[in-house]
Amino acid sequence: MNEITNLVRARLTRLVEAHLTQRLIIALILLNAVTLGLETSSTVMGVIGPVINVADTLILTIFTIEVLAKMVAYGLRFWRNPWHVFDFFVVGIALIPGTGPFSVLRVLRLLRLVSMVPKLRFIVEALLRAIPGIASILGLLVLVFYVFAIIATGLFRESHPEWFGTLGASMYTLFQVMTLESWSMGISRPVMEVHAWAWAFFVPFILVATFTVLNLFIAIIVDAMQRMHEHQVAVEEQTITTVVHEENASLHAELAALREQTEALQERLVRMQALLEKRQSP
Repeated sequence: MNEITNLVRARLTRLVEAHLTQRLIIALILLNAVTLGLETSSTVMGVIGPVINVADTLILTIFTIEVLAKMVAYGLRFWRNPWHVFDFFVVGIALIPGTGPFSVLRVLRLLRLVSMVPKLRFIVEALLRAIPGIASILGLLVLVFYVFAIIATGLFRESHPEWFGTLGASMYTLFQVMTLESWSMGISRPVMEVHAWAWAFFVPFILVATFTVLNLFIAIIVDAMQRMHEHQVAVEEQTITTVVHEENASLHAELAALREQTEALQERLVRMQALLEKRQSP
């Protein structure tokens, strides 16, 4: 019974890990993205709505079969792989019947493309590894916002209460300034019409929040990606080194065995030659 189970798991593993299977799943994910987009058009649904619904159901069925096949093939190892668990929950959410707002959760199945494409997985893993650093930078950004919001509320509350009347309003206004969305003509210049020196507040804030703190986010993510790349290279080099050492050890063992066989053959030849000489002597 165990032999049959192992045979079935081995065949399922080869099937789900085959390049053709992987490419088929990726193609179905992209096709599903198209069908989900078409479902937002009432005109298209009025013409080919039944076809799109059948295609959507068929694609979801294939996704379900694939996840079940992986669960059987990998056994308990399935739950040790975070990406397999991610696929399980994404497909499981899509299987939950829902109407109204819950029906849009079906679009989450498109996120499976992340788990299927190695480059996307690499980026997501880098982002997850960068979370501690991002949290630290986010704390610094919140502190900067809080300090500048208190200053802005105290300076501009009387002249522009709609933007800086409260601490919350000031923080939201500064967030808009940080994104550089209409910050000059929409906020800074109107404030400077009343307070000509207001540029001395907005310019340092933009330099600190936009060009310094936000760039730190990018630096943290790039550093995490670089570290992951170096780790992968180190693992690959270690694997190659191990394989080379094993092959060298095997080669040395074969050479030693060949040397022993050669020496034994030489000894036999010497004995045979001595025997022939002995027989030829009178």
